[in-house]
Amino acid sequence: MDTYAVGFARPDRWSSEEPAHEAHPWHAVEAHRPPSELDGEIELAVCGAIVQIWGTQKWERVGAGRTACPTCQEVTAVGKTLTSAR
Repeated sequence: MDTYAVGFARPDRWSSEEPAHEAHPWHAVEAHRPPSELDGEIELAVCGAIVQIWGTQKWERVGAGRTACPTCQEVTAVGKTLTSAR
């Protein structure tokens, strides 16, 4: 997969319980159409989390940050540069 949309995992806002806090709320979602067309959609992230797409965000930028899901980072290899085998 070459194109990823950015998804945000939000705690249930309607719960009467104390809201959950997620340390890594940003996730990668396989984008089979332009991410801007997915804006606001609820999708499954590559790690299996249910997230809402933020079509204005770029996974290449968000995924390199500290709040990105480590599993999504690993699956998409975001932020990893290839080194020469020489």
